[in-house]
Amino acid sequence: MSDQKGHLTFQHGQEFLSAISERWNYQILREVFFGVGRFGELKRALGISANILTARLAGLTELGLLTKHAYRPDKPWYEYRLTDSARELVVPAIVTITRWAEAHATDGDLTRHPLVHTACGRPTEPYLACSSCHQPVEASSLHPAHPEEGPH
Repeated sequence: MSDQKGHLTFQHGQEFLSAISERWNYQILREVFFGVGRFGELKRALGISANILTARLAGLTELGLLTKHAYRPDKPWYEYRLTDSARELVVPAIVTITRWAEAHATDGDLTRHPLVHTACGRPTEPYLACSSCHQPVEASSLHPAHPEEGPH
């Protein structure tokens, strides 16, 4: 039974990775996170055709990563927002990838994306920290635990 549950979790993770690795989906999710949520704005920001954008937005909505909200009562025009469950995984991934791209960009015209922590209202640079010692965690300082180590 646990193998089945683990298998389902793995499949869900693969479905998510497949969804965001699709050519336009990551870019759409990134733009929505940074406040570009209306169809026309997304189309202009991404330079994407209307039919492809429509299909990708429908797919992301069906996967539960986006919700759509009508913003004009007289026309069927929608604004897209990240769902709470999408924010749990998508936001850290977007922030990490965006910060990595900004740090490694060779183009001086790269747009910076400042972040504000809503709890305190101040600018922030999020980082990964150890839950035990609270020190910043770098990729080079992590390794998988061996079975004999177990949780501490």
